[in-house]
Amino acid sequence: METYQVNEAGYYGEFGGAYIPEILHRCVEDLQNTYLKVLEDESYRKELRGLLKDYVGRPSPLYFAKRLSERYGCKIYLKREDLNHTGAHKINNALGQVLLAKRMGKSRIIAETGAGQHGVATATVCALMDMECVVYMGKTDVERQHVNVQKMEMLGAKVVPVTSGNMTLKDATNEAIRDWCCHPENTYYVIGSTVGPHPYPDMVARLQSVISEEIRGQLVEHEGRDYPDYLIACVGGGSNAAGTIYHYVDDPRVKIVLAEAGGLGITTGKSAATIQLGKKGIIHGSRTLVIQNEDGQIEEPYSVSAGLDYPGIGPMHANLAETHRAKILAVNDDEALDAAFLLTRLEGIIPALESAHALGALPKIAFKPEDLVVLTVSGRGDKDMDTYIRYKNQQKKA
Repeated sequence: METYQVNEAGYYGEFGGAYIPEILHRCVEDLQNTYLKVLEDESYRKELRGLLKDYVGRPSPLYFAKRLSERYGCKIYLKREDLNHTGAHKINNALGQVLLAKRMGKSRIIAETGAGQHGVATATVCALMDMECVVYMGKTDVERQHVNVQKMEMLGAKVVPVTSGNMTLKDATNEAIRDWCCHPENTYYVIGSTVGPHPYPDMVARLQSVISEEIRGQLVEHEGRDYPDYLIACVGGGSNAAGTIYHYVDDPRVKIVLAEAGGLGITTGKSAATIQLGKKGIIHGSRTLVIQNEDGQIEEPYSVSAGLDYPGIGPMHANLAETHRAKILAVNDDEALDAAFLLTRLEGIIPALESAHALGALPKIAFKPEDLVVLTVSGRGDKDMDTYIRYKNQQKKA
C-alpha cells in the first residue's frame, strides 16, 4: 500500500533526510537510534499519557461550530488545541521531547521559537521537570510577541534575542543549531515543528498525532463515523498540520487542505508561501522546498504571523504538495485577519494568527451541504491582541 509517512531512510518521497555538520552527526545518529524505542516503550507512553491528560488537559474538545457552519454551508467542527495548557498544540511535542531527553541523560534543553508558543511550551515543561532551558528567538519576534517572552522568563528560561538576518524564526533556528554544535554532550535540541534533520519531522508528527487520534474517536461520538471529508490546518513548519492529518494521510476518503501564509500576496516579494514559491533545496538539515533566489540563497519570508514566517516547510508537507495529496492554499494577511474577526464574532473564539490562516481557507473551498469538515484551531489569540487591535483601528480610519 502506498504511504505518505516517512520511510526507513528518513524521507517522505524525495524530501527529508539528515544534512548536518559532522560535529552533530553523533547527536543526530543517537536520536535516530533511540527515538522509536523510547516513544514505543510502555513506561514512557504511560507517563506521557498521564501528563497529557492531567497537566495539558487532553483530550481537547471537538466543537461543532454552528454559526460558522451556516456561513459556509457545511458541517464544521473545530479541534480546540487553543484550550491546551499554554494555549496551543506545542505543549504536546515539548512534553514528549523533554521526557525523551531525560531518558537520554541530557541535562540542558535548547529550543527555537517564532510566535513564542513553542518557547513557552518548552520553558513550561523544563520548569515542570527541573531542566535548564535556553530559547532562541529572533529580535523582531521578541518585540512583536513580548508577552510570550515575559512568560518564558517567568518560567525560568533564558531568552536569547537573535539579531542576524531578518531576526525571525529562520535566524533563531540557525542560532539554536550553532549552540547545539558547541554543546553536543549535555544538550538536547527540542525542535518545535516537523522540520530539521531526520528523525525530527517524524518524531514531532508522532507526538502531535494525538490530535488526529482524538479526532477519530470524537467524530464517532458526534457523527457516528471516524473520518471527515475535509481536514484543514495552517502550515508553517507544519506540526499542527502533521498532527491533524497523521492518522488520515493514507485514507483517500479524506481531503487535506493546508493553508500557508501568503503575506501581502505571493507576487509581492512579501510572502511566506513556501509551497507556492519554493524550490527544492536544503534548510536546517532537511531536503525540502525553500524560498530562495537563483543562486540558492535563502530569501527572507514575510507574514503578519510570527509562527508562519519561515522560508522552508516540513518535508512531509512538501511531499503532500508534490504528490497532490494535499491542496495548498495561500492565505494573505488581510484574509487571515478578517477570518479571525469572523470566528470571534460568530463563535466567541479568538484564534491565534496562525490558526486564522486555516480559517481564511474556508471561503476558498466549494463545500457541499453534507461535507464534514474538521479545522484545527492550533492556538489562542491572546499573544496577537496588539496586531488585531492595530488592524481594527486601521479599518476604522479607512
